[in-house]
Amino acid sequence: MIKRTRTIWLAAALAMLLAPGLFLLDRAAADEPPRYDAEAVYERSHQAVFYVRALRANGTVAATGTGAVIGSNGTAVTAYHVVEGAERLQAVFPDGTTAESIQVIASSVENDAAVLKLPSRKEGYSALTLRQGAVKHGEKMFAIGYPLKNTPIVTEGIVNSPKAEINGKSRILTSAQIANGMSGGPLIDEEGRLAGVISGSLRTMGNIHLVVPASAVQTLLK
Repeated sequence: MIKRTRTIWLAAALAMLLAPGLFLLDRAAADEPPRYDAEAVYERSHQAVFYVRALRANGTVAATGTGAVIGSNGTAVTAYHVVEGAERLQAVFPDGTTAESIQVIASSVENDAAVLKLPSRKEGYSALTLRQGAVKHGEKMFAIGYPLKNTPIVTEGIVNSPKAEINGKSRILTSAQIANGMSGGPLIDEEGRLAGVISGSLRTMGNIHLVVPASAVQTLLK
């Protein structure tokens, strides 16, 4: 009886000692933000990504690309080279709706980024959250874009370099596959945040692509 009582007491004491540690582990797990795979990232994000048509004064298409909404009020971002010199812009969303009367409210040739203002909607827009911190070597990333008007695609890769100097300009390098028409689209991290804007590809490196970091977009927004 004494031996059994001692065993119960030791078990209770051990449980009391372990309880704070278990609580901290549970709390750490609860504080850890969710991470998504390609399927979940696309499902959560694609409504905020749209096809861009840059039109000349005569209505012909000068360039096409991709854009991403970053504010429910219609603030969006794309690559500067997609909208450069356009007389007017059109945005085609996944549900088939088209937005016109789009304004370029800020742009940077150096950073190849442009901030757009889409026409207001009563119901607002689905929007991506801008990532605040820098990306890291080896982080998993996803790209969403429109190589064709009615064909959004998602690709997956990693951050090959978080900060590469390309012709004197700072760029993220990623192995997420980029096709023509995806310029201006979002590079999205595992938490579903916009980590950068797709800018182009490196001819000297196979399957390595250039991305303007989200910090450059934040600078334009200011």
